Amino acid sequence: MYLNREEDNSKGSVSLSVFLVSLALMVCAVWLVALCGVCGWCQRKLGKRNKPGVETADTPDSARGRGEKKAIKGNKPANSPKGQPPDADGHSSVTDLANSLTGDMVMLSPGSEDDDGEGPVSEKLGRIQFSIGYSFQNTTLTVKVLRGQELPAKDFSGTSDPFVKIYLLPDKKHKLETKVKRKNLNPHWNETFLFEGFPYEKVRERTLYLQVLDYDRFSRNDPIGEVSIPLNKVELGQLKTFWKELKPCSDGSGRRGDLLVSLCYNPTANTITVNIIKARHLKAMDIGGTSDPYVKVWLMHKDKRVEKKKTVVMKRCLNPVFNESFPFDVPAHVLRETTIIITVMDKDRLSRNDVIGKIYLSWKSGPAEVKHWKDMLARPRTNVAQWHSLKA
Repeated sequence: MYLNREEDNSKGSVSLSVFLVSLALMVCAVWLVALCGVCGWCQRKLGKRNKPGVETADTPDSARGRGEKKAIKGNKPANSPKGQPPDADGHSSVTDLANSLTGDMVMLSPGSEDDDGEGPVSEKLGRIQFSIGYSFQNTTLTVKVLRGQELPAKDFSGTSDPFVKIYLLPDKKHKLETKVKRKNLNPHWNETFLFEGFPYEKVRERTLYLQVLDYDRFSRNDPIGEVSIPLNKVELGQLKTFWKELKPCSDGSGRRGDLLVSLCYNPTANTITVNIIKARHLKAMDIGGTSDPYVKVWLMHKDKRVEKKKTVVMKRCLNPVFNESFPFDVPAHVLRETTIIITVMDKDRLSRNDVIGKIYLSWKSGPAEVKHWKDMLARPRTNVAQWHSLKA
């Protein structure tokens, strides 16, 4: 009987222990559920797993899509590094950006009304200083070309070789030229030119025309800009000095069309992805008033060609849409010595292909190109799109 009483006591203590353990587990479970509701970490994790890295835009007029209007669709997109998360501002990897239309990248067809607000960055062409005077005694017009200032770079080395042509319009057969100033964006010419034997009445019927060009030894000289002054609006009795802003050449040599390009720099993968999106108002190179454009992209290190890629040919089209993506390996330590040359070509089956226009992208190109390059570096893993005017 004494043994039975001990067995009952032991059973009671075991039951009490089980009850206390169960109660403790229940309290812990309730505490964990409450803590989970406050934390929300699980919900955020599950939400991220089901939510794409970039939000799809419902309309082209989304908040940021209206401002940048980019469209990327790559045929060979570069994969992002394994396990790399999207940027904090909502942009995903290069692959996502190249394969999807997002609020930041809205594809616009050529001629869309939404294109009205888009265009190439108005590039400053620099200015030129010159003097004009007339000698009544010698019936001679004197033109002094003094200097240029803040001229744009036309060579991929980040400089130009400028010189000036002088005409008295409407006569274009007779011209005078300054010397070429090598590798100089702020040249000093200080050259004097005399137009002798011109009666004052005839001088007042002429227009002084100055055209600044970049000398190229192996191809056609590139026009930089022009200035024209009707001489009947100038007091020629004494030598007067002028500063004039250069304007795009009106003879059509400066109008070759525009190209929409997007750049994406990935510092982790050491790549620059060049997206050739579309072109508009390309210069007609064929007799039928059209062109067969395609785009070549050269990666340059210093003055050496490293790698070339090109798009498909778009037949008989002056407003082609390419949407082709090209990744290039560019280590961080060579970025300042890297230039990307984009050339729009006209395919010709029977003769040599014609150059429609070029763009030089680097940290030391023209103002529009430098702006695009700096924006690319300031926004890594983000496609930065910009219109560029094609140059000769």
